[in-house]
Amino acid sequence: MTSRRGWLVYGLLGGLWALLIAWQAVEHVRMHEAAQQRLIDRGHYIFKTCGVLMRRGFFGVISRERLESTLNQLVRGNSNELESVSLFNAAGQKVAEAGAPFDLPGSAALGGAVQWGDRTMIMSIPVDLGTNMSADLAPTNLALVLPRESLRAFQTNRPPPPDRSEGTNRPPGPPPDLRFNRPPWMKEEEYRDLLQKGGVHSFVIVMSADPAIEADHYDLWVRTIIACLGSLGVAGFGLAWRTMTKTSELQLRLVRASELNTHLKEMNLAAAGLAHETRNPLNIIRGLAQLIAKQAAASPDVHDKAVDIVNQTDRVTAQLNEFINYSRPREVRRASTDLSAVVNEVARALAYDIEEKKVQLVTQVEPIIIEADEQLLRQALFNLALNAIQAVPAEGSIRIRGSRRNTDEGFIEISDTGPGVPAENRAEIFKPYFTTNQEGTGLGLSIVQQIVLAHGWEIECLSNEPKGALFRISHLKLKG
Repeated sequence: MTSRRGWLVYGLLGGLWALLIAWQAVEHVRMHEAAQQRLIDRGHYIFKTCGVLMRRGFFGVISRERLESTLNQLVRGNSNELESVSLFNAAGQKVAEAGAPFDLPGSAALGGAVQWGDRTMIMSIPVDLGTNMSADLAPTNLALVLPRESLRAFQTNRPPPPDRSEGTNRPPGPPPDLRFNRPPWMKEEEYRDLLQKGGVHSFVIVMSADPAIEADHYDLWVRTIIACLGSLGVAGFGLAWRTMTKTSELQLRLVRASELNTHLKEMNLAAAGLAHETRNPLNIIRGLAQLIAKQAAASPDVHDKAVDIVNQTDRVTAQLNEFINYSRPREVRRASTDLSAVVNEVARALAYDIEEKKVQLVTQVEPIIIEADEQLLRQALFNLALNAIQAVPAEGSIRIRGSRRNTDEGFIEISDTGPGVPAENRAEIFKPYFTTNQEGTGLGLSIVQQIVLAHGWEIECLSNEPKGALFRISHLKLKG
């Protein structure tokens, strides 16, 4: 369960992560707007360049062919960003154009706004000086873009130039008014129609938005990487905090378990001492019961009860001996041990029990030398074989087999033809006081497991086909 301090840390990390994501999003929007603004500024610069071209006309009048040729050179010189330039009159009709042709509604041409397409930016800038003063464009009220024939008519009937003889100086002040009036050979209607068709009222510049898009994509990748690294950092810190918290909890549990283990060891020693001290009174009781049973004057009832006392005392004494043996620390003294000799000795010790129950014991042990404590190994094999004798029915069989597994390890198996061990009990059978035999103490296999684990070996209970149980001790280290 997460503590209050843990929730506080996780909340702080979540807030820092959200702040990082929001910061990167705001910065990306700002960079996106800055990239667009740079493209707009570039469009204004190109617009001023076009205004300089318009100033080169005669009294604000310039040939369409000349203007379009110059504008085409301008488009080719800025082909990576400038796609086309168009000039519109007051009616929204094209007066001149350069670059890739495009169609634009008249209202858009006069709108004076910036329109963004998928890969382009369209700038519409009004330049009619009568309605929108723009000294950067031209000094005339209205710039005229005329065909070459009309331009020759204007140049043929232009007024005489001002007198620039010596002694004639232009008085200081603003430049003279360069606006032009209706030529005398032109009717008023023709003049107004000329102004309507050839007068430049707006510029429309179509620019490629690829530089802005590339800058936007690059910034997005950078921001995404920063956000991912920040997220990984936050997640890593959160995982480290969680791991540290769990480690602290595990250390605390380990200390408590160590204290409990120490307490259990003390209790184990106390119980072993109590069991050892209990055997002496039991021996006295057993001896007195035997004396009573041997008295000739004792009645049959007293004799039977004395025999029961002796039997129960022997049963309790056997359980105490098993408990003392189980609680005794296993100090392994390894030495070179002949496995076949130990098995033969165990078989001789169980010869009476084998003969009494009429079972068959078969030993198939290779003459191999292992590293083991001979006394502990003999005890483990004795307990396993004795359990097998108790489990098999009369006329049953038991087999002890030992062999090499490879050049470094060996194994030993004790199998029988008894009822076997159910699969659900094979993991529980080595626990203390677990037994399926009403007369057993439940400590025999626990002692065997203690001995096996003390040597660094492994023991497992398997099914012996077609019936019975099989106990295998593996990872016996071979000597030599």
